[in-house]
This record gives sequence, C-alpha cells and structure tokens, in this order.
Amino acid sequence: MALDVEEVQQILAIDSELNKIRDYDLLLERILLEARHVVNADAGSIYVKEGDHIVIKYAQNDTKQRKLAKGEKQAYPHFTLDVNDKTVSGYVAMTGELVNLPDVYDLPPGLPFSYNTSYDVTVGYKTTSMLTLPLKTQNGIVLGVIQIINALDFEGKAIPFTADDETLVTHFAANATVALQRAYMTRSMIIRMIRMAELRDPKETGAHVNRVAGYTIEMYERWAYLHEVPEKESQKTKDLLKLAAMLHDVGKVAISDLILKKPARFTPEEYVVMQTHTCQGARLFDDPQSDFDTIAAEVALTHHENWDGTGYPGWIDPISGNAIRPDGAGGAVKRKGEEIPLWGRIVAVADVYDALMSHRVYKEAWNEEDVHKEIRAMSGTKFDPEIVDVFFEVLPRINEIRARNPDTEH
Repeated sequence: MALDVEEVQQILAIDSELNKIRDYDLLLERILLEARHVVNADAGSIYVKEGDHIVIKYAQNDTKQRKLAKGEKQAYPHFTLDVNDKTVSGYVAMTGELVNLPDVYDLPPGLPFSYNTSYDVTVGYKTTSMLTLPLKTQNGIVLGVIQIINALDFEGKAIPFTADDETLVTHFAANATVALQRAYMTRSMIIRMIRMAELRDPKETGAHVNRVAGYTIEMYERWAYLHEVPEKESQKTKDLLKLAAMLHDVGKVAISDLILKKPARFTPEEYVVMQTHTCQGARLFDDPQSDFDTIAAEVALTHHENWDGTGYPGWIDPISGNAIRPDGAGGAVKRKGEEIPLWGRIVAVADVYDALMSHRVYKEAWNEEDVHKEIRAMSGTKFDPEIVDVFFEVLPRINEIRARNPDTEH
C-alpha cells in the first residue's frame, strides 16, 4: 500500500515538528501522541529499552482524560517489563517485529505471549485492538516500543487496526526514531555536564536534577494553562525549560571543593562565595540569540531570588559581575516579585522542595507533611504565592516524579 498525498504531507508536517523538540522525555510524549493521532487511536503507551528491560515512559488515554477536570493530567503506572516473549511489548522489543492484534481478549492460538487483563481491571478501561511496533534505528537497534490501543471508527467504537494503519505508523515511527536519536544525543550532553557538576558537588545527582526538571515542567504546564498560553508556545517553552532546569546549579563547578564538599553548614564568608555559582552558571549560556541559552541563563542566575527581595544575587550582570542597579553600598539592588523571571520563580520552588525531601550530609530528609507546611509558610516571602498554589495543584504528579527518580544512595 502506498501512502496518499495527504497522508505523506501529514507525516512530513509531524516530522518537522518532532525535529524541533530538544528534550528526550518531551519528545517521547509527543511521539506517542502523534502516533495515536495518525490512526485515530484512543490510547497508548511508549516504552524505552534499558538493557534487558523496557520501561514505560508515558501512557495516554483519551477516554480516561475526558473524565478529568479541564487542565488536569492523568496518572499512569510506572512499571518495567522483561525483554522476552511473555508480553506483547517485550516480544516486540526482543524481535523488532510489528504485532497487530484485533482483539487482545481473543488471541490466535500459538502465540508465545499473552495479554494481562489485570491492568484493564485496575484502571477501568477495556482494551480491544492493539498495534505494537518497535522504535528501531536504521541499523536495526531497538530503542523502544510504541503500543497503540483501540482504533476508533466514526462512532467512537473500537475496531481493529488495518494494514494501512500499520504502514502509516511504521513510516511515522521511522521518522520519529531519527528525532529520538538526536534528542538522545542532546540529553547525553546535558547528563555529561551534570555528571561533571556531580564530581564537584555530591548533591548534584542525576536523580536530583531530573526531579527538579520534572517538577518544574509540571508547574509551568499548569501555570501556562491557567494563563491561557497558546499550546504551541507552551510546548516550545516546556522543551527549553526542561533542559534549563536540569542545569540550574551547573555553575557550582566554579566553586572550591573546600566549600562544595564541606560536610556541614557554611560560614557567612563561605556562603558569600557559594552564592557566586548563580553568576558562574549564567556565564555558561552567554548567547542571547539562542532561546535555550536565554532561559538557561535566567534559571541559573535567578533560582535563588526570593519573592520578598531577600534572595541573591540581585540585579547583577553575570558576564561582568557588575551591578546593573547599584544599591549604594557596593552591592546590587535585590530582585523581588515579578522582577524575577517566571523560570527562576518556578525552579526555586522545585529546588527547595527536593532539597527538603532529600537526605544531605548535614541533615535528614524531612517528612512530607512538614515539607508541605514549609512550602506554604514561605508563600509570599521566599516564593511567588501563585507558584505555590500551582505546586499544590499538581502535587499528585510531583509525587509520581519523585517516585520515578529515587536517589540510589545517600
């Protein structure tokens, strides 16, 4: 079967959009969404291969989503499957072959895998048709698996996926895999920068930065919805902000080990030196023509500013180190309120929340109830009150992100 002109144009348009996305996780979510759309599928999941396992990264379900309040996001389970022939997804990851099942409750005899109906029972959803295919590179390496569920007819009834659907999604997956490889390279470079920072600061772990970035995106997405930011604009910002939030403390590479690795609280003099990591980080993103560098610089520079004007570093040019607004005492006027960029205000909440919930050499992790009380108590002083409200609105998603990115060791 050959694709008609309209279908080719649709895939090319999607391909163009996917190639603009830099963040690996956001790209995975978008790939799943677009793969479902090209064949009018109600639900689906996307998995990434990690060694001998595949790990679910995103799940979408339009039927379940419609039951939520507007602006809310559905939760989905986090689980790992073995790459073997016992499950449909595991089989596809193992063989690299497409599997099209008209009815998962009535599988043809002789198949090595079975369908576990317990998930349907748990979530209250009936899976019928299922199209599962690999995300495979040109040299045959399987990066992950897309599983698309319940093709819908014009009346919204679940029907089998057709051979035409197989062709459409296969073409789409091939194009998406190229974008995925590019995003993976970007993510790898970001992770290397984070690992470099981790060598200097043991607190700056991959789990920590992934959590902070995840919290940041959930809060921004909710804020954007409440402020009626156009979806195209919010999607672009999410992509840039996710990477920028991961690098919020990268400036710590310029701070002395005697301070960074001190197993106790800082002296006042050490704290002043530590504060310079904001400017040091911002200097790494000195390219005002790059949207990413602009956001990353603002995040690095302002994520320790306080809503009431008691944070740092204030109105300073990070490149020269000079005060943009001198305070008359040799320092800089402090930023306060909406003088602090939105990105800095959001990352501030995300960073403090994760620090309070985490073990440090000088403190134990706080219990969750006390952390929530502290976040609320700092509303209007340290934090933007609106961002605190948004934080609690997306708290279920915050908890999911924390569960998915645990610290491996203290």
